[in-house]
Amino acid sequence: MILEAATFDIKLGTEAEFEQHFEQAQLVISQAHGYLGHQLHKGLETSGKYLLLVRWQTLTDHTEGFRGSPAFQQWRALIGPYFNAPPAVEHCELKYEM
Repeated sequence: MILEAATFDIKLGTEAEFEQHFEQAQLVISQAHGYLGHQLHKGLETSGKYLLLVRWQTLTDHTEGFRGSPAFQQWRALIGPYFNAPPAVEHCELKYEM
């Protein structure tokens, strides 16, 4: 399993609209091959900061499968207009768990 961690910097004053559109966007990503689940966290210290954690079966399910699909364009059209800058994205693999 691969964990995608994406940090979103949302334009101030548009958080409610972003969250409404995210509700639609999550239906798009949830249909992607290799998708295992996700969580969206809203930052407490910094206004407009969100952390998206998505679990994928493999790295290529995200980087080639989803990102290379028409569904990604639909996903980005729903939430992209609220970004101040492109999201910072990292992929991680689990090494230890308690």
